[in-house]
Amino acid sequence: MESNDDSAGPRCLVTGATGYIGGRLVPGLLEAGHRVRCLARSPEKLRDHPWAGEVDVVKGDVTDAESVGAAMRGIDIAYYLVHALTAGPGFEKTDSEAARIFGEQAKAAGVRRIVYLGGLTPAGVPVGELSPHLRSRAEVGRILLGSGVPTTALRAAVIIGSGSASFEMLRYLTERLPVMVTPSWVSTRIQPIAVRDVLRYLVGSAHMPADVNRTFDIGGPDVMTYRDMMQKYAQVAGLRHRLILPVPMLSPGLSSHWVGLVTPVPASIARPLAESLRYEVVCHEHDIAEHVPDGPGQPFSFATALSLALQRVREARVTTRWSSASTPGIPSDPLPTDPEWAGGSLYTDVRELDVNASPEALWRVVEGIGGDNGWYSFPLAWAVRGWLDRLIGGVGLRRGRRDAQRLRVGDSLDFWRVEELQPGRLLRLRAEMRLPGLAWLEMYAEKGEDGRSRYRQRAVFHPAGLLGHAYWWSVSPFHAVVFGGMARNIARAAARGAAGGPL
Repeated sequence: MESNDDSAGPRCLVTGATGYIGGRLVPGLLEAGHRVRCLARSPEKLRDHPWAGEVDVVKGDVTDAESVGAAMRGIDIAYYLVHALTAGPGFEKTDSEAARIFGEQAKAAGVRRIVYLGGLTPAGVPVGELSPHLRSRAEVGRILLGSGVPTTALRAAVIIGSGSASFEMLRYLTERLPVMVTPSWVSTRIQPIAVRDVLRYLVGSAHMPADVNRTFDIGGPDVMTYRDMMQKYAQVAGLRHRLILPVPMLSPGLSSHWVGLVTPVPASIARPLAESLRYEVVCHEHDIAEHVPDGPGQPFSFATALSLALQRVREARVTTRWSSASTPGIPSDPLPTDPEWAGGSLYTDVRELDVNASPEALWRVVEGIGGDNGWYSFPLAWAVRGWLDRLIGGVGLRRGRRDAQRLRVGDSLDFWRVEELQPGRLLRLRAEMRLPGLAWLEMYAEKGEDGRSRYRQRAVFHPAGLLGHAYWWSVSPFHAVVFGGMARNIARAAARGAAGGPL
C-alpha cells in the first residue's frame, strides 16, 4: 500500500478498525482517495473485510509505544478510535496511558493531525461527577489536544446506525415492550446523530487547517428525550404507540441489567450507555460545519437516521456491529497447536457423519448456523445456557449474526466468535460465554464418496483448574444430545437442501 506519489491522498492510520466505527471509516477514507494503514492487535480479524486488500495492516497495540511508533511512520493523519466500553480495573489509567503514547508517537513521526471520536459531555457538570467512561473519554481528548500535534476531537452523544449499540438498545426496548417501566433517564434531553454524519465528519477532518486544535460537538438537528426517541422509533417502524412509565428508583446499574435482559446488549455495555444518559447531552456549537460543510439535508434527522438503519437491517447489509470489537474480559486465546498441549489437559468431543449432499450444500448449512437458524439441537438447552450466561454478566445468545448467510473472521455469532474461516471447508468458533476454561467448536465440510460429503465436528475444552474439570464432567452426559444432535441435524438439513427442500 506504500506509495511515494505526493499527488495521492493523505496517508491515514486507523486504530480500532475491527470496531463499529473504525470498520466503516476505512472504506470511507478509501472512497475519498486516502491511503490507509490499520493498526490491529489481531490483524487476521480484518482479512475477510471487502477492503482488506486495499489497506496496509500492521500488528500492534496502542499501549505499546514501539508498535505505535512503527505504525506512525510516513503517516499524515492518525485516527484514534479505541476505547474500553466495558469497565474493568484500571481502565481509565489504561485509556490515558494509551492516549499519551499515541500523541507522543504521532509527534515524533511528524503526523500532521490526530482525529479523535469521543463522547459529548454535559455542560456545567464537574468532571468528578461524570460517569467513568465519559470522564475517561474527556481525559483522552485532553491528552491528545495537548500532544503538540493539531487535533480534532469530535464529541458525539448517541450514534444511530444499523448495528450500533445505541440503535440496538433503542430498537429492542421499543419492539419488545409495548408497555414498559423505565429509568428516569428516559426524560433526559439528548442530541442523537446518524452514523453517516459521524463518518462524514471523521473523513472531512483530515483536511482541517494546521492551526485548528480543538473539540467539536457533533449532533443531528433533533434534540429529544429518550422517551421521544422510543416513540419516534415505534412510528418509523410501524409499531403502535408505546406506554412508557418512568420510575426514579431505577439506577443506572439496575437499569443496565434491565436493558441486558431485554436487548442483545449485555449489562456490561449497557451500563456505560445508561450512565451517559443521566445528564443532558446537547451540542453547544456546530462549528464543525465551517471545516466540513453540511450538504442539503445534512446532518440527517433522527427519523431519517432510523429509516436508513432499519433499511440496512431488513436488507441484511449491516457492515459492522457493536459486537464487532472483542469485549474485554472474554477469552481471546486462539486454539493452540497440539505440541503446546503436551502434558496438559484437553477435552474433546468428536462427531463424524457421511452426508447425502455435496460439500457445497453442507457448507451452506455450516456457514448459516446460529442467529435465527439456531444451533440444530436441543433449543431449550441452548436458550437456558444463554440466559445463564446473561445472568452472570456474559454476552448470551442474543448477539445473533451480522449477516444471515455469510461469516467472516472476527464476527460475533451469538456467544461465539469466528476465529478461523476457510470457505467451503472449515468454521472454527471460539466461545465467549462465561466458562471455567477455554472452548472452541470446529465444523468441517469435506468431500466424501459418490458425490456425497463428510461432516466432521470437534468441540475442544481446556479447563482452568479443578472447577474447569468439574464443569466438563458435569456437562459431558449431555454431549450426546447436544453435540450428537447437532451433527445429525446439520447433516439432515444439508440433505434436505440438496434435495430442494427447506434447510
